[in-house]
Amino acid sequence: MKIKTFVLMWLRRFKTMVRYRLLVLTSVPIFLTLLTLIAITFYWTVTYTWQNALMNVKADLAVAHHSMVLLKKEQRMELQALANSYDFQRRLRSDDIKLRQWVHQQNQQYQLDFVVLHSVEDIGMFSASEQRLLRAGKDQTFFQVLDRRALFELNHDLPARAQLPLLQEGTIEQKGLVSRSLVPIFNQQGELKWILDGGILLNNSTSLVDRIRDLVYAADTLPKGSLGTVTLFMGDVRISTNVPLDSANLIGRAVGTRVSKEVQQQVLQQGNTFVDRAFVYDSWYVSAYEPLHGNDGTVVGMLYTGYLQWPLIERYLTNIIEMSVSILLVLLLTSIIVYRGARDLFLPIEKIYQVAKAVQMGLKKRVGKLDLCDGHELQILGEQFDSMLDQLEQRNGLIKLAAIELEEKVEQRTQSLHHKTEELEQHIRLLHQARSKLVATEKLAALGELTAGIAHEVNNPIAVILGNIELIQLELGDDTVDVQDELTAIHLQIDRIRNITRSLLQYSRQGGVQDEVTWHYLNLIVEESLTLVRSGTKKMDVQFEVNLAAKCSVEVNRHQLLQVLVNLQMNGIHAMDDKGLLKITTSDWVDDHGETLGAMVAITDHGCGISEHNMKRIFDPFFTTRRSGTGLGLSVSQSIVANVGGEITVESIEGQGSTFIVYLKHKKESPSELDLLVTV
Repeated sequence: MKIKTFVLMWLRRFKTMVRYRLLVLTSVPIFLTLLTLIAITFYWTVTYTWQNALMNVKADLAVAHHSMVLLKKEQRMELQALANSYDFQRRLRSDDIKLRQWVHQQNQQYQLDFVVLHSVEDIGMFSASEQRLLRAGKDQTFFQVLDRRALFELNHDLPARAQLPLLQEGTIEQKGLVSRSLVPIFNQQGELKWILDGGILLNNSTSLVDRIRDLVYAADTLPKGSLGTVTLFMGDVRISTNVPLDSANLIGRAVGTRVSKEVQQQVLQQGNTFVDRAFVYDSWYVSAYEPLHGNDGTVVGMLYTGYLQWPLIERYLTNIIEMSVSILLVLLLTSIIVYRGARDLFLPIEKIYQVAKAVQMGLKKRVGKLDLCDGHELQILGEQFDSMLDQLEQRNGLIKLAAIELEEKVEQRTQSLHHKTEELEQHIRLLHQARSKLVATEKLAALGELTAGIAHEVNNPIAVILGNIELIQLELGDDTVDVQDELTAIHLQIDRIRNITRSLLQYSRQGGVQDEVTWHYLNLIVEESLTLVRSGTKKMDVQFEVNLAAKCSVEVNRHQLLQVLVNLQMNGIHAMDDKGLLKITTSDWVDDHGETLGAMVAITDHGCGISEHNMKRIFDPFFTTRRSGTGLGLSVSQSIVANVGGEITVESIEGQGSTFIVYLKHKKESPSELDLLVTV
């Protein structure tokens, strides 16, 4: 009975008293909203966290894949560097047996596990597709699984290094996964003569997977306590990994263990990429696998990246707990504020209700006429407030609408003025740049006319020289053997002069030097330029100090760059009055962030130097301080270097000497928008 009376009392209060009704009507929506927010937050957090984890590990796999692509590219470039080296080319023309022995000893110098030179008669050892690419003169790099005998033929040390104890089976894996590159070598008649075979063994290559892991999982990129791992598989066997044997204590490496059946079926058998949680040896990891294909398209292994799943779950649970506690505290605080606010706000209204009840009882108290329904004490007060609020809302709405329209107009005008100002500044900047380009273009146009005349005039005596050389060879017959090297050198220099005149004609016709641009190592071109300069300065008292340290290849035209280097070196020798020390230094071109942009060569003389007045004009066409000079060397050199995206700088102290530095990009840059505008 008491319980029924208590319930009826509170029901009557909720129906007749505003304070309790407002408390319920405000608290229940807040409570339901917070519960809904908690549910949505839990669902969104779970979904987003897991999807984000999968996207991250997929991005990690992409970085690891790119690292393997770069590894294959570096490996192929090492073999190409060996093939293009002076020692290789010299031995190639002398003794085949010594050449093979010498090549077999170069693996350490070129950071390869094996380097072998095969004769063209051994081409049958390669597949049909590999033979077709070799005969077409194309390099190739691919993954390949080799047995113990094949590894021994490449390098006697490889079989021992490739052995992998299979921990769960008690046997030893004898095969090895190699990254192999083939470079064809042709003779002077264009026939395939040799096949340069080199690569690295991926079995037990802990330094490689650790390097990729450090690149993929940099410091502070994973949750605290997590572990980023990278693995190379041969088939389903881990041959190189930093997955620990004990994930809890981070002990050992799980080399010689196999991948799970689910991953094996999806990646090795179906050739698909696997991105999901996977059990890796002794713990669950957020994992990503992709197949490694051989040269024939078959799957020979896998590349894996992943990190421990538990730290991610632990961090997620911690966030959920913290969020839940925060929401509950907010709910408690909100309930207290609503209750206190309702009680303090409606106590005066309850007093008005009591006065109205007293007036109904005949007392002398007056608060105005209250037209109330049964149990509702705010009817008249509500009507009054509703009327006032409607009027105020209507007026406020008109004021706000006018204010919004005014703000939109001001904002539109401000944005329009800002855009116009930016466009004007951009046009002024482009006009200034275009004016500078036009001045340079007018100078180069005059240079083009002059170079065209020079090129046509030089071609006539060259034709006479070539005809006489061919006549000498015809008359001497077999006696040309004694001077064959000299005649070959003359033919090479005639070809070089023809290339130069052809470049001059292209320069005069199209406003810039255009020729074949390919990849070259800067040191080789510098050495060739030194050979030419030394041969022309034998009677001069000139000493050369050479330091060639550049490793990065550059994309240039070899003949044109050779012309630039010879011109700069001869300018330095002339500045020293044909005697003194000329320094030539090469190094990699590195920016402020340590990224390699290309290579650079510095040519330093100890001559008369360049005055500050002449420093601004040295690259202008026809400007020279020598009586016998034409003033075209530096201008043409600057055009050649600029055409491949490089630049030439000069530092000089009058009376002490000058240093010209040529910066060359690793990859040639496309012409800028402003250059195209000026050309039009």
